[in-house]
Amino acid sequence: MTVDRVLLAEPRGFCAGVEMAIKALAWMVRTFEPPVYCYHEIVHNQLVVERFERQGVVFVDDIAEVPEGRPIMLSAHGSAPEVVQAAAGRGNFVVDSVCPLVTKVHHEVKVRAGKGYRIVYVGHEGHEEAVGTMAVAPTAISRVESTDEVDALPQFDEPVALLAQTTLSHRDWEGVAVRVRERFPDVWTPGRSDLCFATTNRQSSLLAMAPDCDAIVVIGSSNSSNTRALEQLAREAGCDRVFRINTADQLPDDLSGTVGVTAGASAPEELVEAVLGRLAPVNGVERVTITDEDEYFPPPRAIRDLQTSIEVASTSLLGGALLERPAMDDRNLPASEVLAALDESR
Repeated sequence: MTVDRVLLAEPRGFCAGVEMAIKALAWMVRTFEPPVYCYHEIVHNQLVVERFERQGVVFVDDIAEVPEGRPIMLSAHGSAPEVVQAAAGRGNFVVDSVCPLVTKVHHEVKVRAGKGYRIVYVGHEGHEEAVGTMAVAPTAISRVESTDEVDALPQFDEPVALLAQTTLSHRDWEGVAVRVRERFPDVWTPGRSDLCFATTNRQSSLLAMAPDCDAIVVIGSSNSSNTRALEQLAREAGCDRVFRINTADQLPDDLSGTVGVTAGASAPEELVEAVLGRLAPVNGVERVTITDEDEYFPPPRAIRDLQTSIEVASTSLLGGALLERPAMDDRNLPASEVLAALDESR
């Protein structure tokens, strides 16, 4: 192939929630003897999952598959309340790595259901985030993902609230939301959108470069909702050639001209680097930046509490002053580096 130049979307790749979840699971791998168990894939990316599997992580779809007394992590997509409870009763150390943005939606579901609302939830059927969210108030929620499904809803007697899966594209959400508001003019909506800022940012950077691209490459796994949304958005933006790939060796050999590159929120930067190396643009890489993302989510509370206990015990054993002990902070440690270091440590 002879690629003239590459337009590289920024932001792209890991979001704050994925960063938090990957670093948390890596910490568990290095703290506990294997196997460590994880309920569902930690994030929807083939490379990430396979790398953790090589470290002895076992991904399960049922908490009952976990032997009693083993450490358990719950995935970033959020889990049903009964799953969280089952994990607490089965594991000796349980970490819930749910993204705080998903937690916000779970809270909204719980509060609105408690106030007697019928919740219309826009989400993809079978997606882990949607399944976990709907389980918060299963008798008070109706899931839709098209205007036809909105039209098929009954005329509810109770007040209606409108909530959404965080990883939807604006185009997935907007038409459905408009139709919900048409059918239920008094619908309640949260003051802050449920749609993930990182998903929105990645879509905006793709749209900014799409008009100048002869082809667009979207890096990420097929079961990643936000990755599929990027792929669909690229097609809707009018790009003739759009390719969703997991790895650089899946690139077609006949790419030419200007190629846009982006990555879903679960795709590590090493995949982007490999794709750029394979494309080898004659005139280099130009970054298309729409915003600087500096959001940070700290480790889950269970990990922070255990880290603090370890710090206190270590400082005391070494005769140090507890008030002067250095605080652990992973803010400046990229998850892509943590992930790459896992194989090196084997």
